[in-house]
Amino acid sequence: MSTLLTYISVNEGKIKRSSLEVLSRCNELAVQNGFKSIALVIDADPSPVAEQLKQYGADEIYTIQNPIFKNHLNAPLLRALSTVVQQIKPSVVAFASTEGSKDILGALAANLEAASLADVSEFELTETGVKAKRPVMASKIISAVQAEGSPVVLTVRSGSYDVVEKESAATVEVIPFEFSDDQLKTTLKEIIGAAGDKIDLSEAETVIAAGRGVKDEEGRKLVDELASVLNAAIGASRALTEAGVYDPSLQIGQTGKVVSPQLYIGIGISGAIQHVAGMANSKVIVAINKDPDAPIFEIADYGIVGDLYKILPPFIEELKKVKSN
Repeated sequence: MSTLLTYISVNEGKIKRSSLEVLSRCNELAVQNGFKSIALVIDADPSPVAEQLKQYGADEIYTIQNPIFKNHLNAPLLRALSTVVQQIKPSVVAFASTEGSKDILGALAANLEAASLADVSEFELTETGVKAKRPVMASKIISAVQAEGSPVVLTVRSGSYDVVEKESAATVEVIPFEFSDDQLKTTLKEIIGAAGDKIDLSEAETVIAAGRGVKDEEGRKLVDELASVLNAAIGASRALTEAGVYDPSLQIGQTGKVVSPQLYIGIGISGAIQHVAGMANSKVIVAINKDPDAPIFEIADYGIVGDLYKILPPFIEELKKVKSN
């Protein structure tokens, strides 16, 4: 029986939502084609994550445990992935498109002598491999791509598929793996977290994005308050990160992060194509802008034309009332 393997990305013991989206798609394809869907967790302590994964429909769950995986390090991760692939020989190895997967995709494909497809928004199986769709040119064009052979290694954009919960009686198999610090050619000394927002922007269910219209400290305070009320992550346009108003790690767009929240609220954002490339997969888009001709209104589900400094205070107060009830 052919196998679809999904690598589950974990951050501080929490499964990334984008990985569950990929697993849900692989489960669906496995059922359609009579294949087996396997989830793989590689972590310093994968047991709790493996138990959580039983809620998401994988046929089997594989784990690799080693203290070396406390932080993301390419060399041991590549070796661990290669070990699993050589053991189970999947036809597809699928990842969420994260900073970590982008870091190792090319090397893994080269190690496996496999074809690779990066940052796809849709994929399906063919008799000889995988065909997919991939946004290019700041998402203005959708490119049809195809890879043949086995395995095919691919990464999938966040927000491309819904997470489907499906209780399973999946068995958990532990794969032995040895790797010591003295085998590392590079040493990780320190991880410096991004300043500002504590919620992972790429994984957030709600995102508040600030644009050029947020022109001073008063505007920033309103954005912060709205994010606090909605328990949302804060993002920003390139104009504000380049001006130093927000940390560069919070930039959304073609040269920043790609987000796919259930709710995106753009405040004072015009909707340039470079920014839209990073948030077009949002489920519901709300735009607040004083320019009625701003391009953001062309893709928004709901739009409010007006001065954000006049709109946000009553808007925030109404949200507080709703939450208190």
